[in-house]
Amino acid sequence: MGLGRRAALKAGAGALLMAPAIARAEGPLKLPLATVWPDSNFHTVNVKRFAAEVKQATSGAVDIDVKSGGQLGFKGPEQLRAVRDGLVPMADILNIQQIGDEPLLGVEGLPFLCGSAADLRVLHKYLRPEYEKVVLRNNQTMLYTVPWPTQYLHLKVKAETIDALKGIKIRVPDKNAQDMCNAIGMAAVLIPWGETIAALSSGAVSGVSTSSVSGVDGKFWEFLKFFHATNHAWSSEIVTINNDTWKKISPPNQKAIRDLAAKLEPEFWETSEKADKDSNARLIAGGMQLVEVPAPMMAELRKRTAHMITDFMKRVPASEKPIKAYLAEMKRA
Repeated sequence: MGLGRRAALKAGAGALLMAPAIARAEGPLKLPLATVWPDSNFHTVNVKRFAAEVKQATSGAVDIDVKSGGQLGFKGPEQLRAVRDGLVPMADILNIQQIGDEPLLGVEGLPFLCGSAADLRVLHKYLRPEYEKVVLRNNQTMLYTVPWPTQYLHLKVKAETIDALKGIKIRVPDKNAQDMCNAIGMAAVLIPWGETIAALSSGAVSGVSTSSVSGVDGKFWEFLKFFHATNHAWSSEIVTINNDTWKKISPPNQKAIRDLAAKLEPEFWETSEKADKDSNARLIAGGMQLVEVPAPMMAELRKRTAHMITDFMKRVPASEKPIKAYLAEMKRA
């Protein structure tokens, strides 16, 4: 996004958020919320429900306006900075894409750290306080977080050995996925979601590492034939609000919003698990085949990427405590 565009957005947001108190008393505090995901995506459905219930819980005093599909012009990796800098008051932020600013947010993307949504819940017990520190450091308050379903390798070819992956150019969403795919012999390219379909249609890549939900969003059956249940990484959306904006909300309404977020978050986690099953079925209906990865191939995938957890803890010291606490509870070395 050019500087002129950023300045205009910031000026607009400032005009909205710095309106005189008497004006705010006459009408709701209208807060645009930026998300790159389309209206049909379950994260967008969730955040629209949250917005509607916030409006009701605050008797219309806080009106969250969800701007889906990246319509405000911010790409995924820009979302944390956009809220931090006041370019937009709220956003639904993909944690693993913010590691250029906050490396700790990449923990979930470490390959094979978590093997299931149940494992991820345990990890979040230790990560959640660290996430809250990160967003606070970026002038934001964390309202809730919801995971994406597990990741798959969506490819043109069926791969049942690790050698079958060699040299395949694959789109990845973050640095951890890039390192993982390169470690197993693929040629990984870091591409934001908004540019992924163009990369597929042009032949710049011939595979995508992402969830089946995103596979449906991108109509992958038009480009690819197989999706492999590698279950290699996780990620989460974090809904935040700029703290300068948060202070403009009355304490009773702040409490109402926090209480609502705490109430809805467990339900939103359930929608993630359902979205995975529903999206798998849609990909199959579109003509793709779900490939269960053979045990020898999975063992080799884990072996070639095992060093990445230790390397990450050395590179991001703040991650060592939550990761080791998680591994201890899971009884893993």
